[in-house]
Amino acid sequence: MTRPPAARPTAAHAHRSLRRVGLATAAFATVALAACNDRSPTGLAVSGIPTAARAAAQFPDRIPLPNGFLPEGVASGPGSTFYAGSRRDGAIYSGDLRTGEGALLVAGEPGGFAVGLEYDQQRDRLWVAGGATGTVSVYDASTGERLARFQLTAPSPETFLNDLVVTRDAVYVTDSRDDVLYRIPLGPGGALPEPGAVEALSLGGDYRQLAGLNANGIEASPNGKTLLVINSANGTLYRVDAATGVAAVVDLGGATLTNGDGLLLVGRTLYVVQNRLNQIAVVQLGPDYATGAVGPAITSPAFDVPTTVAAFGGSLYAVNARFTTPPTPATSYDVVRVDR
Repeated sequence: MTRPPAARPTAAHAHRSLRRVGLATAAFATVALAACNDRSPTGLAVSGIPTAARAAAQFPDRIPLPNGFLPEGVASGPGSTFYAGSRRDGAIYSGDLRTGEGALLVAGEPGGFAVGLEYDQQRDRLWVAGGATGTVSVYDASTGERLARFQLTAPSPETFLNDLVVTRDAVYVTDSRDDVLYRIPLGPGGALPEPGAVEALSLGGDYRQLAGLNANGIEASPNGKTLLVINSANGTLYRVDAATGVAAVVDLGGATLTNGDGLLLVGRTLYVVQNRLNQIAVVQLGPDYATGAVGPAITSPAFDVPTTVAAFGGSLYAVNARFTTPPTPATSYDVVRVDR
């Protein structure tokens, strides 16, 4: 579980990017300057509308992706940039949340596949999980150059590398068809390892592998020691020791997160996309991630099987995978903005 002019982000933009923060002030700088002459001492515009709300109103509620794109992953990047990946051929689309405009950053290729995306703001890199290809690719987020491709496991229908998260010293990847987490270690300063330097962590403890798609969305605590993983098969949320793979069920007071897909952690708030339910669950986590309270879900009539979500300012951006719509070259897809 993003930002510049819709073209390519500058280095300065990259260093200002916010992946999981609660408030992205850079996103509203232009609006704030334009409104500074009509503000009251309370921080409200004279009209009584908060500046943040006025800024959000200027961002499009729906952003089209190329027809036939078959998206599933979405991630925030530098400035107001976002990225979306294609299940059709592994293409990566880069767009601007402010203007709704964009273009392909990475061209698709035969046999290519892109599912979960993660933007690494510290190094301006984009990581992409490759589903049944068994691969994870990492790109320069500004140029689209592929920096490395890691073959985590052999291509197979029994493999589905679904989502990933970047921590200070590693990248962790879920396999929805196996009870394992893959770990790609990072060197000093985030240096990329040799292609074969991949570790497999067996998911143990409370974790249970069931029929169908299991481990899906993944997030990490700020120190990278605890991982949060949602199991789509039974709606169970786990906290996982990043060093051992031992999992414990997060006590949600009896609630389950049916059809849980992409995760986004902002402070102690965890957003869980429930794809075929067309909603985003909002979970307030306890300080040790052992417990959580599930509040009212975020819904939108524009949701059409959303799968993953990114944050920007006071908004969430969910990508519509439209799994229940037969895909054709003319099928439309989009990213939907909702308040959080």
